[in-house]
Amino acid sequence: MIFRQLFDHTSSTYTYVVASRKGGEALVIDPVLENVERYIKLMEELDLKLVKVIDTHIHADHISGMAELRDRTNCITIMGDATPSDVVSMQVKDNDEVSIEGIKLKALHTPGHTNDSFSYLMNDRIFSGDTLLIRGTGRTDFQNGDPYDAYNSIFERILKLPEETLLYPAHDYKGDTVSTIGEEKKFNPRLQVSSAEEYANIMNNLNLPDPKMMDIAVPGNLKLGIDLKRQKNTNGLTVEEFQNVTTNDEHVLLDLREDSEIYHDGKIKNSIHVPFDQVSDYLIKEKENLQGKKILMYCAVGHRSTLAVQVSKSYDYKNCYHLMGGVKNWVAQGNPIEKKDHH
Repeated sequence: MIFRQLFDHTSSTYTYVVASRKGGEALVIDPVLENVERYIKLMEELDLKLVKVIDTHIHADHISGMAELRDRTNCITIMGDATPSDVVSMQVKDNDEVSIEGIKLKALHTPGHTNDSFSYLMNDRIFSGDTLLIRGTGRTDFQNGDPYDAYNSIFERILKLPEETLLYPAHDYKGDTVSTIGEEKKFNPRLQVSSAEEYANIMNNLNLPDPKMMDIAVPGNLKLGIDLKRQKNTNGLTVEEFQNVTTNDEHVLLDLREDSEIYHDGKIKNSIHVPFDQVSDYLIKEKENLQGKKILMYCAVGHRSTLAVQVSKSYDYKNCYHLMGGVKNWVAQGNPIEKKDHH
């Protein structure tokens, strides 16, 4: 396995790069905008293809590198389903799996530091964001933070993991790089409490200054998405136009989302499932069968489909269109969705 822990000195942020092998698919957790060149250079050096980027929560101390990495590498941007951020092309729910070739992470909703905080469990280690830090815990006094939620996330979820589980947080201000669940239970001063009340009392009396970047970073990180203007300029169709094509023209309808999203949210009738990371292969393989047909693509919110249309142009496709605002917009305008019966 390839595992790299990179450090941003300005914001004391850790960014993680994970892949199962050289020449394979890679995942980045909590990238910092100023370091994007460094991540991309590392991908080239290790011959990795960046396919997914995760932010554990909306950061208040730096601008996320997610959008820049998406625009440079066409990767999928991921956050938990409690996020208000528009950068996310794929939302994960509690206990969902995030997978790349040879690697699986389990998403755990661990609110408290912020209400959208998620941690990600990978075999012998957990990426805890700011929920649990090394010998500390994430503050709970802004961005809908809540000390009772934090107590619950830490004591009822993270600390229930095996004691030898490695802990990799999103920040450290003292130079520590890794700990274990067992060590934190024993030595983390904030965890030596006997009740949620006692924990809340500590957290409510920290009186910390706001992060230096907070007024820039939080609004900035909420607005990193592919806006509707860019979606429209990339052969974007409104829901009405999209319906019109599916009713009248010879077409192929592609759903670019992942299995878990289709499972949770259903799909548009008659669509073929081609996950975003397989679009290139599909367009190459099916070139003859797609002659003369309109290719319609959709995803969750229109991000991946925008990128997929751009990809299609590099294979000389002239007839590729996509649904602006994705399934979310389709459903919001009262259109039917097919759901599998889960019983």
